[in-house]
Amino acid sequence: MNLSAPRLSALGFAVLLSSAQAVTTSQAVPVPPGQSQYPYPMTLTDDTGQTVRLLRKPQRIVSMMPSHTETLAAIGAGAQVVGVDTYSNYPPSLVSKWPKVGSGYQPNVEAIVALKPDLVLTDEGKSGLAQKLRAAGLTVYSGTAQTYNETFEKIATLGKMTGHSTRALQLITQMRAELGRLQASVVAAPKLSVYYEVDPTPYAAGPNSFIGTLITKAGGRNVIPAPLGPFPKISPELVVSAAPQVMVGLRSEEARQRPGWNTIPAVKTGRVYRPSSEENDVLVRPGPRLPQALRLLITMLHPEVLK
Repeated sequence: MNLSAPRLSALGFAVLLSSAQAVTTSQAVPVPPGQSQYPYPMTLTDDTGQTVRLLRKPQRIVSMMPSHTETLAAIGAGAQVVGVDTYSNYPPSLVSKWPKVGSGYQPNVEAIVALKPDLVLTDEGKSGLAQKLRAAGLTVYSGTAQTYNETFEKIATLGKMTGHSTRALQLITQMRAELGRLQASVVAAPKLSVYYEVDPTPYAAGPNSFIGTLITKAGGRNVIPAPLGPFPKISPELVVSAAPQVMVGLRSEEARQRPGWNTIPAVKTGRVYRPSSEENDVLVRPGPRLPQALRLLITMLHPEVLK
C-alpha cells in the first residue's frame, strides 16, 4: 500500500533472494561490465499474479505511485521516466520536469498512452488502472509494499526491471545501515504505546505494516491487534480501550471531539501529533526515505535521544 494525499488514496539481502525467485531470464548471456546482471528479455510476476515480460531495458517509464517515483529517482533511473502520477512530488528537481497524468483512481489514460511508455508502474490492482492500461496494449507492473521487508523487495525489483540492480542493492544497504543506527539510539528507551491513524474513517497502521514496523523500531508498541491486518479499518472504541500514550496522524482537537477520546492518555498529556504535509509524505511512502520516516517517529516518541 502506498499512502499519499488524500491519506488513503488507494490505500538485507534475503530480500533480494526472495524477489529474485519471481524473476527469470530467457537467455543466459554474459553481462558487459557496468550493466545489470539481469539481462533482457526478462519475465516477472507482479503482485496480482500477472506475468510481466520486458524485452529490453525500459526507456519510457510512467510511475503511478509516489513511492515508485522516489525509488526510480534514488536508483538512478530518473532519465528513463517520462510521466508520473499527480501525487508524486519528490525529488522536486526531477518531478517538476515530468508530465502529470492523473492518479490511480482518476487517471488520464489517454495521456498515459500518448507518452508511449514501455513500462507503467501501478498499484496492486485496487484502482483498476492496470486492467485499463493492459487493455490499451501497455506493459504494466502492479504492486506496492505494505510491509517493511516488502519495501526493500520493491526497490530490488525496480532495480532489476530498469537495469539499475547494483544501485538498488547499494541503496538497500545504505538504508538498512541508517535504520539500524537510528533503532540503536532508542534501544534503552521505554516502549510507549502508539496509535497511528492513516485516515479519519478511521483506518490505522497495524503492527505488520511498514509504518507499524517503524513504530517498533522507534521505541513504540502498536496498540492495533496484528490479526486485523496491515492497514485495517477499526472501531473508535478500540482506540479508547487501548489507551495509547502517543497518537500520530490527527490533531488534538480532532481527538477531543470523538466520543470518549478525551480520556486517552495521549490526549490528556498532549502527545498527539499531526505531521505536516511534507512529513506525511515521508511517513506513508514505503520507499527510499524510510530512514527519514523512522527519524520523524523517534522525534515524536523519544525526542530526547536525538538531541
